[in-house]
Amino acid sequence: MSDLLRAPAEIKYAEELAWLESVDDHPKPFSWRLSPKMVRLFILGSERADGLDREITQKWYGDRSFVERSIVTLASDRGLLLIGDPGTGKSWLAELLSAAICRNSTLVVQGTAGTTEDHIKYSWNVSMVIAKGQSRESMIPSPIMTAMETGAIGRFEELTRSTSDVQDALISILSEKYISVPELDSDNIVFAKPGFSVIATANSRDRGVNDLSSALKRRFNFVRIPVVTNKKSEAEIVRFRTEELLRRHSIELDVPPTLLDVLLQSFADLRASAAAAGSDDEKLESALSTAEQIGVLEDAILHGNFFGERDLTARTLASSLVGSLARRDPEDLAILNKYLHGVVEPRSKEEGGSWPEFLEGGRETIATLS
Repeated sequence: MSDLLRAPAEIKYAEELAWLESVDDHPKPFSWRLSPKMVRLFILGSERADGLDREITQKWYGDRSFVERSIVTLASDRGLLLIGDPGTGKSWLAELLSAAICRNSTLVVQGTAGTTEDHIKYSWNVSMVIAKGQSRESMIPSPIMTAMETGAIGRFEELTRSTSDVQDALISILSEKYISVPELDSDNIVFAKPGFSVIATANSRDRGVNDLSSALKRRFNFVRIPVVTNKKSEAEIVRFRTEELLRRHSIELDVPPTLLDVLLQSFADLRASAAAAGSDDEKLESALSTAEQIGVLEDAILHGNFFGERDLTARTLASSLVGSLARRDPEDLAILNKYLHGVVEPRSKEEGGSWPEFLEGGRETIATLS
């Protein structure tokens, strides 16, 4: 695993998954590797009441009802659509579910304007077709077809980014549970095996890009993942993911709680400002998600490690925040400058602590970018 830039969940948590499977005596649907109870436990972590001989770490932070509804959906004959704002952990939850259920989270189709039916059905190895003709051997199955053939979970990222033709093809797969291959004279139908299902994700901000048809919506159970607003929960998420990133970079550093509070409060302030804004020009282009907080903190840590004194400082944190969130010039810079003068400056005078240095770092970065 050390030679992988980012190991999929089934490799990263292979030991934990194997142990859970060895002690799992609950009923399992289809060909699932873990029972629904153990899938939930793998994702949300163990508690003392579970009576296990070892601790299972929590990997996704959110309401347990979202996880339970997702698991129940995948045990039915319907697809699962995780929908929410960018950075709310939809893809991570989909990966964890796939890893726990079938030990393979890599059967993924990425939805874009260029995604075609071939990407969710099959294509052909041209050289083999020329040499031997069209056959099962010369056919290149899509990740979705592979999931059907193996009774696994297929994932479709950013479903609303794909065109209506691709969405219509997915309707057939979810309804009929087979794919026809008319180019072949025999063995020309690929049937889905028990356990096959599809987890799709969609950003709620993409409404109007390629809206889902009513027919496709009926094939999915929707689970809406909200933005995390609870400060304690968000702090746990940021701390958990940041520790992973630090281990990846072999950096030994404890993030000071005071600086984590500054980061969380800054995002809370900016979200409140965006909610009160009268137009899009008065809002940052950033979704201000938890994932973006993690990105800001990682950037600050790496900058300090490579070019600073290795310790995380409020000045570096402010510089990373402005640099990460200022995507439009001059609109975003103006919004951040207004925030620094209207909110951070009074707070730094009243509370002191890390806020004066944070204010100075933010001002310096805005001056540099302006």
